[in-house]
Amino acid sequence: MTATVAADDRTMSAAEYETWAAEIRRLADERGAVVLAHNYQVPEIQDVAHFTGDSLYLSRVAAETDAREIVFCGVHFMAETAKILSPDKTVLLPDHAAGCSLADSITAEQLREWKAEHPGAVVVSYVNTTAAVKAETDICCTSSNAADVVRSIPADQEILFLPDQFLGAHVKRVTGRSNISIWAGECHVHAGISPADVRSQIAAHPDAEILVHPECGCTTSVLDLVSHGDLPADRTRVLSTGGMATAAAASTASQVLVATEIGILHQLRSLNSTTEFIPMNARAACRYMKMITPAKLLHTLRTGEGAIDVDPDTAARARRAVEAMIAIGEPGRGGE
Repeated sequence: MTATVAADDRTMSAAEYETWAAEIRRLADERGAVVLAHNYQVPEIQDVAHFTGDSLYLSRVAAETDAREIVFCGVHFMAETAKILSPDKTVLLPDHAAGCSLADSITAEQLREWKAEHPGAVVVSYVNTTAAVKAETDICCTSSNAADVVRSIPADQEILFLPDQFLGAHVKRVTGRSNISIWAGECHVHAGISPADVRSQIAAHPDAEILVHPECGCTTSVLDLVSHGDLPADRTRVLSTGGMATAAAASTASQVLVATEIGILHQLRSLNSTTEFIPMNARAACRYMKMITPAKLLHTLRTGEGAIDVDPDTAARARRAVEAMIAIGEPGRGGE
């Protein structure tokens, strides 16, 4: 077996986890709180959360929940999005320093300047953006529905896509749209999964299925290898983290190479214990996602600290963009 246990590393024994998890659930029930966890969170938090998934799924849960409080185990823009969708609810983020290099790659002022250069263009913003950027946006998207969002816009309408250049390039490729301008932002973790990683891992595991997140710096090279026949198209897929979970649960392959943040491996291994899930780059860990620790989640539920606030005017304008995304519905062809 390949040594890939790092993404499943735990800080608690089984007994310690059970005691901690019982207290988390007790406090959540007492507060009327729902705990949401992104697929990149540490294993204990993924397991204890009421809902674990990708950002689109969690956005829908945040919009629909009847809970009084939303405790978001993710990064800052995700908790902001939950507050935007549920302005009357309390949204708690266990560590406000949990940021996002991708969200930081564009500011609202930069977007306003870009819009001024392209009057009349439709602005499509990845949800990995600040509330202020969403407020300058026409419609948001996630990696699982970005292509569907773009397809919903009239073909002759110019599109400004931001901030992820790799996701933007992938959407442009799968939709065939030529009138998309793409912001040159990136997630430092996904950008670090390189074509060299792909080549070495495929050489080491020639029969493996391949799952690639569209934010990855290797996406173009993977698809080029597919188009040239160097990788079999029937076992190479570009998917969101939610799409990866669905694919993993159904996989009968002996090995699957996974190109995304390594936190997803815990979820995939939980869904399918007969397949070996191998990271394309074992160092692809987001320090921001790992800032939400079991101790911080417990502290938040005990104290109610960590409330997220979004200016009401900003939130109202951002909400229109997020709700327009949610109205697109479940992903169809998604990012594939």
